[in-house]
Amino acid sequence: MVDIQNLSKCFKVGNDDLWAIKNVSMHIDKGEIFGIIGLSGAGKSTLIRCLNRLEEPTEGRVIIDGTDITSLGKKELRTTRKNIGMIFQHFNLLMQKTTYENIALPLELIGASKKEIESRVNALLEYVGLEDKRNVYPSQLSGGQKQRVAIARALANNPKILLSDEATSALDPQTTKSILDLLSRIRDELGLTIIMITHQIEVVKDICDRVAIMENGEIVEISTVEELFKRPKSKTARAFINSLSSDIQEEFIKPAEFKGCILRLSFWGDIVKKPIVSHMVKRFDIDVNILSGNISQLMSTSAGHLIVELTGSDEEIQAAIDYLKAHDVEVEVM
Repeated sequence: MVDIQNLSKCFKVGNDDLWAIKNVSMHIDKGEIFGIIGLSGAGKSTLIRCLNRLEEPTEGRVIIDGTDITSLGKKELRTTRKNIGMIFQHFNLLMQKTTYENIALPLELIGASKKEIESRVNALLEYVGLEDKRNVYPSQLSGGQKQRVAIARALANNPKILLSDEATSALDPQTTKSILDLLSRIRDELGLTIIMITHQIEVVKDICDRVAIMENGEIVEISTVEELFKRPKSKTARAFINSLSSDIQEEFIKPAEFKGCILRLSFWGDIVKKPIVSHMVKRFDIDVNILSGNISQLMSTSAGHLIVELTGSDEEIQAAIDYLKAHDVEVEVM
């Protein structure tokens, strides 16, 4: 559905070149909710804006549904953009227009008839649950309602792809969940492909099928969400996962400051519900000091992580590690 090939974007800062994205390549399947996560300044927003050429790529290609949009002229690009909806962090609504008028705007721009606009906007108002806000101005709406208007506007032209640039980061947790539920419903019922830029691992956990990790303009890791939580490969991915509920961040745990062996344990599915660590303590002559831990509920399974210190003889510690691995616990000696 979406092929990104060796995409780069360079900005001129005085006499210097600033490469915001560097040689990014990935494939996104039709009907997939694909997350791109990274810290501020990682290049996420620049990347998503290159997908519809709100930013012009310096190098590389973006192929959407078989069309290389990086090779299109202005007129062809305008036509192709009808298939690409976009929602933004700060909604980008026109404050002087009502809810109805904001949603109708894309249809007016393509010359749709008044009857067509009326039918489509009314259907979208019902779909996003804002029928009673039809004649209300943005200043009278809550943040969640404004984002629903923005989503309805993005859907006005029946796009095939929806780009979401930090669409929930300005919202409270309860409102964020309602917007994610709406986006999930849009994918399931309308068959859209959704590409989500975010710095919130909770968003990735709750809605995405796959995720790419960005650092300094580059993609450093791509995996399913389940695989990300099972076996995060990059330091950034681990930091995001640890941020969910750990009281002690992994980077603050210095193995040299402990006498025992520091392990990072990852477990998922039904193993989360089993007292594996308790059985290990009873079975081997070791002591266990739990330094940090969390359990996350993903869309299809549960994933847990523990950072523990084991003290005892080398033989007993190795036997305990072998026991954990035999029970499908991923073990990493830190």
